[in-house]
Amino acid sequence: MKNNPLKSERTRLILTLELAVVLPAAALVILGALHLHSIERDRGVEAAIQRDFNQVLVISEKQFNHRAYELADDAKADFPSAENACGPSLDRVLAAHPYLAHVFFFDPDHGLIFRSQGYRANDSAFQMEADDLHKIIDGWTKVEYDGWTHEIGEAQSKGMPYMFFMNSAPRGGKQFMAQPVAVFLQTTKMGKQAIAGLAFDADYFHDKFLPETLNGIMAHTLAESSQEKNPPVMMIHTYSDWTPLVASAGWDDGEPEVERHLEGAMRGLTLAIKLRGTTLKAIGDRFVRTSFLTLGALSLVLAGGLVLTHRNVAKEMALARLKSDFVSNVSHELRTPLSLIRLYAETLEMGRVNSQEKVQEYYQIIRKESERLTALINNILDFSRIEAGRKEYDFRDTDLGELVRATLDSYRYQIEQNGFTFEEKIARDVPHMKVDREAMARSLLNLVNNALKYSQDARYIGVNLYRDNGSVKLEVIDHGIGIAHGEQSKIFEKFYRVGDPLVHNTKGSGLGLSLVKHIVTAHGGDVLVDSSPGQGSKFTIELPVGNAEQAGNVAVM
Repeated sequence: MKNNPLKSERTRLILTLELAVVLPAAALVILGALHLHSIERDRGVEAAIQRDFNQVLVISEKQFNHRAYELADDAKADFPSAENACGPSLDRVLAAHPYLAHVFFFDPDHGLIFRSQGYRANDSAFQMEADDLHKIIDGWTKVEYDGWTHEIGEAQSKGMPYMFFMNSAPRGGKQFMAQPVAVFLQTTKMGKQAIAGLAFDADYFHDKFLPETLNGIMAHTLAESSQEKNPPVMMIHTYSDWTPLVASAGWDDGEPEVERHLEGAMRGLTLAIKLRGTTLKAIGDRFVRTSFLTLGALSLVLAGGLVLTHRNVAKEMALARLKSDFVSNVSHELRTPLSLIRLYAETLEMGRVNSQEKVQEYYQIIRKESERLTALINNILDFSRIEAGRKEYDFRDTDLGELVRATLDSYRYQIEQNGFTFEEKIARDVPHMKVDREAMARSLLNLVNNALKYSQDARYIGVNLYRDNGSVKLEVIDHGIGIAHGEQSKIFEKFYRVGDPLVHNTKGSGLGLSLVKHIVTAHGGDVLVDSSPGQGSKFTIELPVGNAEQAGNVAVM
């Protein structure tokens, strides 16, 4: 069973449509699924980052408290016993621990003993701080003694030896500094409980304790996240004020990702953490932008597939129409010479021609029509070989002037029979060149044949062969219908025919100029056209002398 070419053509068009539309659509679906998966993954990553941040803050809080407890333990170890508590003994505690600003001792029998660092006696801000804290401790111990002893006792039973609160130490005007105060119990030999306490120096707390502790925490955190592009940064502020008391390197004015209100020695402070140089929101926004760009790109791919499909289908349909016209035109061109050959052969065979001149004329007609038929068949065969990639050229040393002259002589009768004025100018200085004789002759005949077909009233054909600098030029000039400028770049395409009514009323294969272009290109040359509608056309075959001389015997696929 023979394959149906039209059916195969439709099948190819359908496959093209499917590949151009279905593949981008499938890619859109697959990438959309991957995109949804990435959204879930990134949400998981965001949640994991927040969990990690919370864990970092918990660990950091423990480290802050641990260091504060160590300092408090060192000072507490030097505290006098309840029976020996007095001003001088508390002064010795302050002298031994300069990171303390104030210490105090209270029992219901002897009242409150409150001492401050003596070397800062002339510091007015420090004295204001001491006076304010003394009043606070004096008031609280008298009123809250039972409550404090109970609360501290409960804490001690749970392994917490101190009750901390955060004092606001005045520093002039509306400026205050955070000052941790630790309160603990001292028991007398008689079993009575006294309240003792120590207040960290606010300047030391701000200038040394917080930065040193935070830097140590950050060094450990950065070591663990050394592979991350955006390592975290931290800062500390009070509950009521976002202004950082201390911040790690790289902290900017962005909002924290996670915050934790500290307890223990850091009660009243908030520890905040974020990513350096970005935020989770920025990462999410960037992801959304990337998502939109991805979807936009996929949409463009799909649109491109549709455009490509439309172009391919339109091109294939146009090509199918051209092939159909080609078959019709070739059939007509084959039928005409065959009909003439048959007619004159039958007339001669039946002996109806009495004049020897008529017999000779009929023989010439049969020969000319057979040559015309041969030329047409050769064009079709050449085109078939070119399409299959099997066209070969035999380059031989050739007298190009003699080749052009011989080719035109064989066609001169047909030119004159059609009433054309013919001019031939072949320069004497045209060098010998390596060309395929048959192919170059066919190129010239195709150009001359087009001039015959597409000329109306002004019937003129001129052929010029001459040398111009480093090339040899072969010109075929006519005064025919001409070619519009917009179509001059298309006339060398296979099956293409100019949209002039005379062209469509004239039978032709649409292969002539395509074959000329291929032949000249194989010779290393070019075909140029200079034409205007109604003014005629000039086709120029330009062959480089050097390239043509060096071509040799080659096969062009």
